[in-house]
Amino acid sequence: MKSIKENFTVKKQEINYLIDRSGKIKKFKPWLGYLFSFSYDKLMEKSVFPKLLNANINKHFEILKNEFIDIHSLNIIELGTGSGALAEVLPNDNRYVGIDISKGLLKKANYKFKKNNFDNFELYNSSADELPFEDNSFDYAICNLSLNFFDDINLFINELKRVLKTNSIFFCSVPIPERKLEKSKISGTLYSENELNQIFKKYDFDFESKSYENGAILYFTAILKK
Repeated sequence: MKSIKENFTVKKQEINYLIDRSGKIKKFKPWLGYLFSFSYDKLMEKSVFPKLLNANINKHFEILKNEFIDIHSLNIIELGTGSGALAEVLPNDNRYVGIDISKGLLKKANYKFKKNNFDNFELYNSSADELPFEDNSFDYAICNLSLNFFDDINLFINELKRVLKTNSIFFCSVPIPERKLEKSKISGTLYSENELNQIFKKYDFDFESKSYENGAILYFTAILKK
């Protein structure tokens, strides 16, 4: 994509890596380590969805497919690509860019996007608060069950605002504390629906919750009005 910052990345084995000032590849520590990537999908299906989120994984992907069914020929960025689940629900005529701190998961995502016939996609080993893209690069952004793992939500939203075009949509699914089971220990930082609304409004987004009900998961959109 033309929106990539020059001399900021290097590509190896189909994954783009960030370069620091000394010319070395930046390293990120995945929250559960490299080996975790091999069992990621099974863990999500057998443990995370039914036990931690009290949610139905099939319903989750039906919701995502319904949300994205009419999205075509856009420049899309996903924050927290994971193992590439969006390859199964996002129309493949879109121009897709995905970022994740896990090299292992990005390799799985690379396989899935190829399998689903995406002709125009790029994957980056990067954190969500330091995106290697120029301002106003994307028409649509997605964050699927990753927002609670970002170290600083304000840094993330500031970067999100920078790379999105005016009136672009950010779609997010995220667990919230008021919907989770009392004994469920969901990792990361959980923000309430009201807190998310206020945070996004601070950065000039119009926040709207979706009516879907699926365990602890909140689905919402935020439209950038800058």
